[in-house]
Formats: sequence, C-alpha cells, structure tokens
Amino acid sequence: MGRFARIAATPAIVEFGVPACLALFVLGSLPLVNHLSPADRAPDALAAGLAGLAALSCAGRRRWPVPTLGAVTLLTTTYLLVGYPFGPILLCVALAVYSVARRRPPAPAALWCVAAFAALTPHVFVHASALPGLVGLIPASAWVAVPFTAGVARRAVLEARARERHEAERRLVDAERLRLAQEVHDVVGHGLAAINMQASIALHVASKSPAQAALALAAISRASADALAELRATLAAITPAEAHAARPPAPGLARLDDLRRRVEDAGVAVEITTRGRPRPLPNAVDTAAYRVLQEALTNVVKHSAHPRAAVGLEYGKGALTLTVINQDLAPEHTVGFGINGMRRRVEHLGGQLTAGPGEGTFEVRASLPTGAGAVR
Repeated sequence: MGRFARIAATPAIVEFGVPACLALFVLGSLPLVNHLSPADRAPDALAAGLAGLAALSCAGRRRWPVPTLGAVTLLTTTYLLVGYPFGPILLCVALAVYSVARRRPPAPAALWCVAAFAALTPHVFVHASALPGLVGLIPASAWVAVPFTAGVARRAVLEARARERHEAERRLVDAERLRLAQEVHDVVGHGLAAINMQASIALHVASKSPAQAALALAAISRASADALAELRATLAAITPAEAHAARPPAPGLARLDDLRRRVEDAGVAVEITTRGRPRPLPNAVDTAAYRVLQEALTNVVKHSAHPRAAVGLEYGKGALTLTVINQDLAPEHTVGFGINGMRRRVEHLGGQLTAGPGEGTFEVRASLPTGAGAVR
C-alpha cells in the first residue's frame, strides 16, 4: 500500500514542487542579477511579485498548459517592460513553452508559442540591456524555440512508446483469441463430429434395429458430456484467478484412452502403437500432443472413407513423435483451420508438423521437443 501511495504522490510532487523550487530560485537570484546589471531598474517588491507569480503560475502547466503559457508570458513581459534586469524569470517562459509543446498537438502548440514570442518582443525595443535593433530578438526567440523543440521531441517519443505498447497489447489479445478459438474448435469440433456420426447411425437404424439406435444415442450422450466438460475447462482459462481452484486439469496423453473410446463410439477403429518408454512430459507438450491427436482423429471421423486410424507415439531421446494415418481416397485436400491450428500449436513449442496424402493414405506427423528447452 505504501509503495502505491508513493507512486500516486509523485505527480503532485512534480506538479507543485517544480514551480515552488523555481520560485525560490528566481526570487533568490534577484539580488545577483541586480548586481550584474546595474544599468537596469533595481528589483523591488513589484519585481519580486511579478517573478514569483510567473514561477508559481507554472503549477498549472500540466492541466492548463495554454492558459499557463499566457499568464507566464504576460507577467514576464510586464517585468521586462518595467525595466527589471534579465534573469531566471525567463526560465518560467521556457517551462511554459515546453509544457504546451509536450501536451498539445504540434500545429496548435506552434501557434500558441509564436503568439507568446510575439508578446515577449516589445521589451527588446525599450529595455536598457537589450541588444540593439532586431538582433535583440535572437535571445528572446531562443527562450521559445529551444524548449518548444524539446517539448515536441518528448511528445513524439512518448507517442511512439504508446503506439508500441498498444500494438504489443493488440498482438497479445489476438494471440489469446486465436488460442481460445483453437481450443474451442478442437473440443467442439471433435464432440460434434462424434455426435453427428452417431446421430446418422441412429437415424439410419431407428426403425430396423432399435437396440442399435439406443447404443448410438448412448454414445451421443457420452460424447456430448465429454465435450461439455472439456469446453468448461477451456473457458475456465479466461475466468478470474480465484475461480481456477475448481478448474479441471488440462487434457493430456493420460486421457488418450478416453479419446480413443469416443472416436470408436463414433464408428472409427483406432489402433495405438507406442515405442520407447513413456515418461512425464512438460504440461504444454502434453496438452499439445493430446490436441493434435484429437484434431487428427476428428478429421478421420469427418472425412475418411475407411473407418480406421493408426496412431503412433514414439518417445525419443529429446522429442515425442506423433503419427496418425488413415486411408485416403480424396482426389484433393484443402488445408483448413484444424490443420493450421495443429501446426501453430506444434511450432509454438519449437516442433514441426506435416500433414498430407501418401500412397492411398493421409498422414499427420508431429514432432514435439521434450528436452530441457521444451516449453512448460
């Protein structure tokens, strides 16, 4: 709590502390500038009042930069027209100009600063210490041009940073949306494919074989329940952190038998072959492996003319290789959201995925790194 209070207090300190310090500096320097410029009118109470007000007016530079510039310019011009010596009071003008350039768009800011410069110029022709003729405009212009340039540059830098942050946030949001869309696609697509297959079977045999239709309806019930459970687990990822306590674990290869059961309920025989010694996998790799197999088998349910799929799992030294092969009679293939989603999953973890036809078959092959550099 204390740290946040200090952060909140920082703008107030800057807003009011800087003008207070500036006022002390301007007032404290009046005796010195009087000593250095004896030809000018000696500073008195009026000079102190004008200089102090000019400095303290800068307290409004953040909220009201243009009115602040007008007030500071008026007070400084009056100070100089009376004939008081040049000095740190011009720092008040520089700070006000910088604030306008920093907090207003460049074009309007330039107009206001040009107006401020025009209001400062009359003292050049009447002040005892001013340079003669138009040459006297050079120092006055410097007190406006330099802080204006600094303010515009600072504004440009901050706007560029803001754009970078916005773009980074947009990319993160897009990536999260894509991830959630992929998760929902995998869960819902797999469930609906199984349900559609069993519903077609039930409709086909309803009048001839009620018992087989009942089995198909039971399979539909199981598939929909499993899909709803996975969908809830996926959507729980976007709930507040305190709601995650009851969230089911992410799917992994430990649930491969359940996946096979659902696919076989949908009418596709699945043969699983494992090579190497199964071992615990990083969470991200385990989930990605399950989702790849789920999507590949869903495609078999939806598209394969022969209801059989061969699934292979090979636990290598530093990688897990997955293969799903099924008979393929299609003359051509279109790469859709499912295959692109599998590829994104795998490549995000540093692996590789290929999917395409062979000699009468269609094969999905994914290699996922499982070594020390694997994403967890």
